[in-house]
Amino acid sequence: MKHEIFEINGLKLCVSKEHRFGTDAVNLAEFAALKPSQIIADLCTGCGIVPFMLAGKNAAKIYALDINENAVALLKESIRINSLDKLIFPVLEDLKNITSIPAGSVDLITMNPPYYKANDGFRRAGEDTARHELLCTLDDCAAAASRLLKFGGRLAMCHIPERLSDVICTLRKYNLEPKVLQIMSNKKNEPRLLLVDAKKGGKPSLTLRLTVDN
Repeated sequence: MKHEIFEINGLKLCVSKEHRFGTDAVNLAEFAALKPSQIIADLCTGCGIVPFMLAGKNAAKIYALDINENAVALLKESIRINSLDKLIFPVLEDLKNITSIPAGSVDLITMNPPYYKANDGFRRAGEDTARHELLCTLDDCAAAASRLLKFGGRLAMCHIPERLSDVICTLRKYNLEPKVLQIMSNKKNEPRLLLVDAKKGGKPSLTLRLTVDN
């Protein structure tokens, strides 16, 4: 597969025209509250930018799951180049039917899911499944996170501000209580990105943060 190398935190990440990453994924990795020796699962991992950004933070194990065979193949090459086969474990599966990650075994889940409902938003060729809920919905994502997380485990997820109500209602449906809500805005003070930290089995109590992109 044709790809190029992007260096991050001293590691070499393989990216391609179809499987790249944007600032949202970088913001998500920086937002995720990872503690040492935790087990992580990154769902909808794509090229694996989030696991690679978390790789130097003393995680015990990082699962990186995606349904796209080419994305997982690209990630496997990145893992090989950096000799990270004992830390990052690629998983080629549909998050609606995960069998390779034991239920209730994960401390932290990170997720950059499709933002738009199947028929909403501007659609660009080759990006449909990454941007639109064609292969999985917000409901599917929350259900998968709840199933994999330990009681008290955390979900760190990014989404778009206009779907805030959907995000909160769906997370609560699956016993994932939003604990931190960070809204990132652009220099025009327009909301651009929603970052949510939710705790499985947590009690209602929400901290709101507002930040502006540099």
